[in-house]
Amino acid sequence: MEKNDVVEAVCESIGTQGEGIAKVNGCTVFVPYLLSGEKAKIRILKVKNNVAYGKIEELLTPAEERVRPKCDVFYRCGGCQLQHCNYRTQIKFKTALVRDTLKKIGGIEAVVASCERSEKTYGYRNKLQLPVARQNGQNAIGFFAERSHRIVPAQSCPIHPDWSEKLIAALYDFMEKCGLDGYDEQTGKGQVRHIVVRELKDRFIVTLVVTEKIAGIDYFFYLLDNIFAEYSFYFNYNNKRTNAVFGDDFELFRGRGFYECTDGGIVFEAGANTFVQVNEYVRGRLYDRIVSLVNEDESVIDCYSGGGLLTAMLAKKSRKAVGIEIVPEASACADKVKERNGLQGKMVNYCGDAAALLEQVLESERDAVVVLDPPRAGVERRVIETLKAHAVKKILYVSCNPATLARDAGMLCGTLQEENGMLVKRPANGEYTVTLVEPYDMFPQTKHVETLLVLSKN
Repeated sequence: MEKNDVVEAVCESIGTQGEGIAKVNGCTVFVPYLLSGEKAKIRILKVKNNVAYGKIEELLTPAEERVRPKCDVFYRCGGCQLQHCNYRTQIKFKTALVRDTLKKIGGIEAVVASCERSEKTYGYRNKLQLPVARQNGQNAIGFFAERSHRIVPAQSCPIHPDWSEKLIAALYDFMEKCGLDGYDEQTGKGQVRHIVVRELKDRFIVTLVVTEKIAGIDYFFYLLDNIFAEYSFYFNYNNKRTNAVFGDDFELFRGRGFYECTDGGIVFEAGANTFVQVNEYVRGRLYDRIVSLVNEDESVIDCYSGGGLLTAMLAKKSRKAVGIEIVPEASACADKVKERNGLQGKMVNYCGDAAALLEQVLESERDAVVVLDPPRAGVERRVIETLKAHAVKKILYVSCNPATLARDAGMLCGTLQEENGMLVKRPANGEYTVTLVEPYDMFPQTKHVETLLVLSKN
C-alpha cells in the first residue's frame, strides 16, 4: 500500500479519536468520519510500516447511525468529531472509550456505567474561545483545524448558543472598521489574538486578547450592546510568542468583571479566568453525584478546586472541605463563595500548587476524602505519591481525558509501575481498587468525555 492508493474497505471499529478503523491487506487504516460497518473507497494519505491514514473518497454503504452534520465546516474544523453520527452512537462510543482506555493504558478492568446523557446536544457550551489570525491577507476568526494552528473560518458554531454567530460577525466588523489585523504566529505581527466569552446566567464576560493597546473600542461596545443585555469587557495583553491564550495582564474596561450565580444551592462568583464547567446541564448532575459519595462526618480536600463551587457544595454536606487552587483569581472567588454562603469554619481555601500543598493539608486532615479534578494533563507524580504515602481512604477523580485518568489510576492501583523511568503494566497489587466508573457527556458532538472514577483504599 502506498500514498494516494484508493482502496475499498469496511470499517471494523471506532478509534479513540472518533475515527474509523479498517483492515486492508494486513494494514490498519485510520479514517476520520467513517462509522462501524460502513463500506467506503479510501484514499491513502500516509503509510508507515503496517499503519496507514486515509480519507473517505466515496461512501459506498452508509450506516444507519449516520446523520447530516449541523455545522457547515464540520469536516474541516477540529472542534467536533462526531456530528456525523446520531446521539445514541455517541453515547455508546464514549462508554466504550472509557472502558477500553482504562484497560489498554492503565491495565484496569472495571465495570463502566453507560455514559450519562446531556439534556442539550447542541447550543450547550457556556464558553466561546476563538483564535483570530491573519491568513492569506485576510482576517480569520474560527477554530483550529485538527492537529494544526491553521484557522478554519466559521460564521457560527452550533454547539454554542445563537449569540456566538452575532459575536463573530461583530468582531469581523470591528476589526475591519478599525483597521486591526489578526495575529500571525510566524511573524508575531497583528493586534488581535483571541476572543473569549463566558456566559453566566444570561450575563457575559467578554475578553479580547491583544498584543498591544488598541483604539476604537467604543465602536465594539456599540456592536456588543446589540448582542448582550448585560456584559463586562476585559482587554488581556499577550505579546509573548506562546500558545497560551491569555497573558498575565487583564484590564477591565466595562462592567463589573465578576458575576454572581446560584447553582446546587450555592451562591458563587466567576470571572474571565475562573474555571467553570462548559455544560451546566451535565455539571449539576456530576457535582450532585460527587457530593453524594461523601459522608456528613468526613472532611474533604478538593484539589484543583477552581472558583470553589464544588468545594462549597462539599463543605455544606461534610464536616469540612478544603480547596486547593493555583489560579489567584479563582481562589479569590472561592473565598467570596465561602463568605456569601456562611461556610466560615467549614470551608478553607489555599492558593497554590496542589503538588506542593496537598501533603501539608493531609497532615491536618488525616482521614479526608480527596477529590481530584485536574487539567487534561492529569495529576503530577508527586500528588500520586502523596496520596499513597498518607493512605488516603477514598479518592474521587474527575477527568476530561480518559488517557491520563487511566495512567494515574493505574499508578494508584499498582497495574502501572515505574521501571527504568518508564511505566510498565503489572498485575494489580497496589494500594487502591477502582470501585466506580461513571462517564458524563459534558461535550456532545466531540470525542471528549468527562469521567468520575472512585478509588478505594485496599
